[in-house]
Amino acid sequence: MAQAARQKTVRRAVHGVLLLYTPLRLSTNDALQKAKWLLRAEKAGHTGTLDPLATGLLPLCFGAATKFSQVSLDADKAYRATLRLGQRTTTGDLEGERVDERPVRFDRDCLDAALARFTGVIDQLPPMHSALKKDGKALYEYARAGQTVERQPRRVTVHAIDIVDWHDAVLVIDVRCSKGTYIRTLAEDLGEALGCGAHLSALRRSASGPLTLDGAVTLDELESLPEPHRLARLQPVDVLLADWPRLALPADEAGKFLSGLRRRVALPDAAAVRVYGPGAGAFLGSAHIEAGELIADRLLSPAEVQSLSSPSRDPAPEPLPAAA
Repeated sequence: MAQAARQKTVRRAVHGVLLLYTPLRLSTNDALQKAKWLLRAEKAGHTGTLDPLATGLLPLCFGAATKFSQVSLDADKAYRATLRLGQRTTTGDLEGERVDERPVRFDRDCLDAALARFTGVIDQLPPMHSALKKDGKALYEYARAGQTVERQPRRVTVHAIDIVDWHDAVLVIDVRCSKGTYIRTLAEDLGEALGCGAHLSALRRSASGPLTLDGAVTLDELESLPEPHRLARLQPVDVLLADWPRLALPADEAGKFLSGLRRRVALPDAAAVRVYGPGAGAFLGSAHIEAGELIADRLLSPAEVQSLSSPSRDPAPEPLPAAA
């Protein structure tokens, strides 16, 4: 009977962003596929992988929101990191074997000075235990085979490091940084600057761009909800662009914008704006303003705009296979 019920499950057009709180050791793709199945969604995508050894925020995009997933991928991130001072490991986190142990001997002034060294624009050497690829192969695959390959430093920006707690050999910090920042590398480098070594013992992502853990839901919580309540946990498509300037167009101009035509606007240049119909109208897409012209970048289709304006509309679905 359960199998028969699953066969009746059908896909449908679902649009929005799910703020998922992920637990330890859940891969980004597994989280995406389970959420997609629970929402019976036709189309879904993530906004960049989260290390399985990290917990916290994983924004998932559905339907029209997938067009703007790159915005979240490129956005600044915020993390709470717990460092175990005085110990280095083979992987830079608690999963690796301990390779070095040194006494922890520094004061608050030394700690503040070390944190200042890693604030701002810095160069990081990507860790071997990472998903970064070399010659089509992830670095962690080389590491698991006992190989170390040459890597090039990557320039990232650490906007701020704030001390949350520090006692004995445990240091908890909040980090705001650009995309591509390796927190385990930051932990290791900070440990070396303090003269004692360190590894990352816990990591939680707390924000991605304007998105935070406020309103985030776990997969277990999502599964326990009746289906209409699951859909209600979705954030609007434009939440990914919430910190961009907003531009509303009159009805006739909105239609032309959706067709991709450039429009003259008496506005200063802007690298990115979110565009809407008149008043509190529907979200239409993203654009930029250059030399007095509004130039579309990513557009919703008329059908998507209609679907977002009429959330109760349920288009003809297709069969959905059972969850693995």
